[in-house]
Amino acid sequence: MKSASQFQLKQSNSFNVASITPFIYQPASYSDLHELAGVVNQPFYILGEGSNTLFVEDEAPVIIRPDFKGIDIEETGEAYLVRVGAAENWHQLVTFCIEQGIYGLENLALIPGSVGAAPIQNIGAYGVEFADYCHEVEWFEFNSQSVKKLSRAECKFGYRDSIFKRELYNQGLIISVSFMFPKAWQAKLSYHGLDSLPEKVSAMEVMEQVIAIRESKLPDPDVLPNAGSFFKNPVIAEDQYQILKQKYPDMPFYPQDNKSVKLAAGWLIEHAGLKGFCRNGAGVHDKQALVLVNKLAASGKDISALAKYVQTRVLEKFGIELLPEVRIIAAKGEVELEGVEQ
Repeated sequence: MKSASQFQLKQSNSFNVASITPFIYQPASYSDLHELAGVVNQPFYILGEGSNTLFVEDEAPVIIRPDFKGIDIEETGEAYLVRVGAAENWHQLVTFCIEQGIYGLENLALIPGSVGAAPIQNIGAYGVEFADYCHEVEWFEFNSQSVKKLSRAECKFGYRDSIFKRELYNQGLIISVSFMFPKAWQAKLSYHGLDSLPEKVSAMEVMEQVIAIRESKLPDPDVLPNAGSFFKNPVIAEDQYQILKQKYPDMPFYPQDNKSVKLAAGWLIEHAGLKGFCRNGAGVHDKQALVLVNKLAASGKDISALAKYVQTRVLEKFGIELLPEVRIIAAKGEVELEGVEQ
């Protein structure tokens, strides 16, 4: 198994913050996985492409970076079954599928990160979630040293949530993901920006529109380091929403199936007066307030301090607590934003 010691992670996270791990391990085969038995008895973090990670200390825990590659396609009369290695790039998978005439992921184009990270967050955008097409997840369990396959139902997907963030947290790693794409496809155009497209639009045209929207709002991490949306869109009770609506009638809202209401975290941050705000080299993006950026070689602690400040301001103004979507990593492993020393 490939490994290295005293490995610098600055080029391995999209915030471009410096942090050193004592060891990094990159399993790429089933036999490699069994070598991890002695690794996971200490603080560790499973890292994909680092597009949803903020290192907040000079030292990181031991890093495990799965390196399983490959895409296999099986076709039935009604659907395509696509199995993808965890280390494949998500956006490249989206474009590959569309080029093969396999549709469904086009609304999720240009989301950064690896395929193996997608189930953990249950990534989503423009009315589509990873869970919509997940067939099963291949999982290596550290304790039993065995490979298991979890069905979509067993993954317990929720909004930016899954069993991998709860019962199975740090209990294993994802090897591959299998998708089921029905051949009977219909474009999902309900979200603003896509609702102007014609009803008979192609999947390629939907993907191109999604890419155009995202590029117009979100900074390129290679130019301005960031991790995309830093906070989750909050989901609140209907009665709390009705109170806020009286005061802020223009507040965007998205009714949920359970009679709760999802709000736009970017709108809340912007209307808390923080759009474009900058401190200690870390900033709130001036086009999309949901994105925090590393403008001037800020440290992970600088960015986490800014995130905490945004949380505080939004809570004071709207009575709503924003929860980070980005994972906060200290030397001892993953920590809550509240637990980061400022």
